[in-house]
Amino acid sequence: MEFQQPNYRAGDIVYVIYRNPHTYDVANVQEAAVVKDPENPGGLALFLYETYFPLDSEIAVYASQGEAERAYHETFGGGIEPEGLQW
Repeated sequence: MEFQQPNYRAGDIVYVIYRNPHTYDVANVQEAAVVKDPENPGGLALFLYETYFPLDSEIAVYASQGEAERAYHETFGGGIEPEGLQW
């Protein structure tokens, strides 16, 4: 099945669940920017922590922080206290 990229544009702010590469059991919801891909003219990438990531099906991208936090909570089971979420 081919990945269908939603209608993102350079400059959009999105949210991703990011695993710390040094401590793999730590994950957080992080804000990322959709930018023009410097390695693929005409393509888009995610810019997070001073690094470009491909905007593809390998990274779950959410339009809102609340949506990303709900997915995080469902996936990691309670890492964020439900009463602390602000949707």
